[in-house]
Amino acid sequence: MSPALTLRHEANRHVEVAAGDAVLMRYVYAPDTRVDESPRPYAHPVRSLAGDTLTNFRPNDHPWHHGLSMALTSVAGINFWGGPSHRSADGYQPRGDHGAQLHRGWLTLTPEKMEERLDWCDPRSARILLHEHRELSISLIPGGWALRWTSELRNATGGDLALDNYHSLGGLAGSHYTGLQFRGARDLLDQHGDATISMVAEGGLAGEAAVHGALAHWMEWSCQHDGSLRRTRIRFENLTGPLPWFVRAKNPLAAFAFHREKSHPLPAGGTLRLDHLLSFTTP
Repeated sequence: MSPALTLRHEANRHVEVAAGDAVLMRYVYAPDTRVDESPRPYAHPVRSLAGDTLTNFRPNDHPWHHGLSMALTSVAGINFWGGPSHRSADGYQPRGDHGAQLHRGWLTLTPEKMEERLDWCDPRSARILLHEHRELSISLIPGGWALRWTSELRNATGGDLALDNYHSLGGLAGSHYTGLQFRGARDLLDQHGDATISMVAEGGLAGEAAVHGALAHWMEWSCQHDGSLRRTRIRFENLTGPLPWFVRAKNPLAAFAFHREKSHPLPAGGTLRLDHLLSFTTP
């Protein structure tokens, strides 16, 4: 018999979802992260059903990588990804242009479904750029558990918005990171010649060079954990069709990049719906 899912809520801070005694995920909806890291709700730690930690929070190479979080690189020039912003004229520079995602309230809060309202804001002007309806659905599956993350982002400005990455914004080749990002624990680094510990994607693609930028419905990243020596397979699926994945093997990161070379326009009153499924299983 599968253990029951339970939820623990620390008001105005975070919620934790567990299966029996195993905490699967802590979702911090009121973070206290730095302004230049584009504060936003995040899930960390995310753990396997066996208890191995799968995410990293504020890694020393990119402190603005926050576990599992929704982060758009640029919304009308506002940086909702974190860190320095890139422009073609002068490269990466700190520009004081960071946005913040603010939790506005829970619509549903159960172990199986967390549904919230958020606003994406420019703190300098208090201008709201996007209203978001976010839903996180958790379920137990054979060998592990699954998280479905759905975000509906509605243009709140009354005018058109340009959603960009540094590839589309300034021609920085391959830098199309944006969307839901998963910053992996260091355990995802070492493949040590074992074909079962690898990064693969739909269509027989294998390895970072093949998967990065490839249009695919899904990709998988398998790892072996230090200490326990257990293995976990993380499957990333985009439920609305293929997208150009953004992956980094040395700074283990997978992002659901919904666009690549061109800016993604969001007209006044328009909505962008992102619908993703992550599953964490023991092979």
